[in-house]
Amino acid sequence: MARGTSDITVIGGGVVGLATALGLLRAGRRVTVLDGSDSDFRASQGNFGLVWLQGKGAGFAPYAAWTRDAVAAWPGFAATLGDLTGLDLALDQSGGFEFFTDPAEFQDFAAALERQQAHLGNRFTHEVIDGDDLRRSHPQIGPDVVGATFCPLDGHVNPLRLLRALRAAVRSLGGHIRADAGVRGIAAASGGGFDLTLHTGETLGAARVVLCAGLGGADLAAELGFATRVRPQRGELLITEKLGERLPFLSSTIRQVDEGGVQIGGTKAEVGPDDRETLDVMAGLARHAVKVLPALADVRVVRAWGALRVMTPDGYPVYARSPRHPGACLVTCHSGITLAPLHASVLADWIENTETAPDLEAFDENRFALSDAA
Repeated sequence: MARGTSDITVIGGGVVGLATALGLLRAGRRVTVLDGSDSDFRASQGNFGLVWLQGKGAGFAPYAAWTRDAVAAWPGFAATLGDLTGLDLALDQSGGFEFFTDPAEFQDFAAALERQQAHLGNRFTHEVIDGDDLRRSHPQIGPDVVGATFCPLDGHVNPLRLLRALRAAVRSLGGHIRADAGVRGIAAASGGGFDLTLHTGETLGAARVVLCAGLGGADLAAELGFATRVRPQRGELLITEKLGERLPFLSSTIRQVDEGGVQIGGTKAEVGPDDRETLDVMAGLARHAVKVLPALADVRVVRAWGALRVMTPDGYPVYARSPRHPGACLVTCHSGITLAPLHASVLADWIENTETAPDLEAFDENRFALSDAA
């Protein structure tokens, strides 16, 4: 079967797939992106929009460094997307808080940040703030907050606008995006490359493939010989009516979007492929938000939803080449928003295996086999 007109086919049209495609296009490759259907589980359409370093990789130094590189690259990445598309991503990296109402959780997280500091040295800075000191600078914070941590490098973006900008940027550089083109099967072709079977029954040829389909790529990963098995983890979110005044802070569980509404989240549930919202979790989110910022008690909630995160066995990204099928790569992670600038730039060098490629050996899926053997 003919291999088509693209050098590389990216399977998956979410933030991870589109950013990866953008990087390959910028490296001079011809790229086709195969996107799934609207009914697929789409982490890119239900996430919190954080650009977050705080706590990332406290137990895994390579992830701490990779995340730090990504956070530093975000301003330039946002500017590039703005130049290509004319879209403002509403990037704000003025720092973020983690708030705690449980003293033990507060102490544990502060200790984790010390480990992260040891990994990153002077490339990371943070503060651990007692509750009373916190309220002296932010009197709006409720009395149940026992303390907080702060990192000046943390921030957020408009995630749906990012997704829109990535699509527009890929097209502006000559990339081809096929909608409703979910891949249901993949096999090595006798003449080289791969044969992809779409959900419609259509078969396409691909010279090389990069699998970025998140939860939708689990079966395809197995067909390509990858050992990684991703799992869904549900997070639930609330969003309030638009507020006339800006919140005095950003946190990993409470953020005000650029349109004015407040987004509240941070839950984690191992419930399989179920993205439904649940009343008890929504009530817990609301209680936590009011404990942190009592003024939110009088604000109306206008929307609520659940969405599924893409989780690897240890929670860290996987960048792997197929051991059985040269020309096939797997890229999967949870923090697709934060890592987008690297996926749209230096990851292309890793996929192409150039001399300037970043060292991503620590993120290979072999670590799971080594862990099992130990």
